[in-house]
Amino acid sequence: MSGSRKKTPAGRFAYDGLDRVMHERARLSILTSLATNNEGHLFADLRRLCDLTDGNLSRHLQVLQEAGLVEIWKGFKDKRPQTLCRLTVKGRARFLAYVSVLEDVVGDALKASKTSRSRRGELPEGWLPA
Repeated sequence: MSGSRKKTPAGRFAYDGLDRVMHERARLSILTSLATNNEGHLFADLRRLCDLTDGNLSRHLQVLQEAGLVEIWKGFKDKRPQTLCRLTVKGRARFLAYVSVLEDVVGDALKASKTSRSRRGELPEGWLPA
């Protein structure tokens, strides 16, 4: 866990580091796939790894590229066009910071679930289910 942020009661669970650009299932899949391979992935491999259609992957890559998180390279192999996608230096740093915030979310949820199991059903008198 990051642990470097001082937690205060106000906004304790706001998790400001959750980046809207990354916090979307397909884009999170793309970024995670690219983070596992410094050399990047070919478009077709990335499409398969993330279980996306060509159009869906293209659109999400465009959003990530515009945000400066990924770079896209065009080339040829065996006279066939190839597209290589990889994280930028900035993208890797932002992704790792994002993952750190997710670790905080998971840690808080795990702590809460351990506490709530022992207290389940204990409500002050006068409370009824909605």
